[in-house]
Amino acid sequence: MPTYEYECPACGHTFEAFQQMKDKPLEKCPKCHKKVKRLISSGAGFIFKGSGFYATDYRKGPKKGAVCPKAKEGCQGCH
Repeated sequence: MPTYEYECPACGHTFEAFQQMKDKPLEKCPKCHKKVKRLISSGAGFIFKGSGFYATDYRKGPKKGAVCPKAKEGCQGCH
C-alpha cells in the first residue's frame, strides 16, 4: 500500500498516510482540521537482498577453488 505525504499550509504540520491508490486524498489536517495538500514524493526505493541478485551473488567474482575453464589452454585471466 503506498504511503502519501501531506502538508498543512495553515499550521505547517506534515504527516504520512498509508492509503490504497483508489482512495481519495485526505482533505483535513489532523491537528488544525484545515485543508491539506498532498506532496509529490519520490516513493520507495528498491533494495535487492537475498540470493539471486547481483549484489549478493554475481559481484564477488569466482568462487575459491574454482578452476578457470580455459586454464588448460594457458589462460591466466582468472588469477
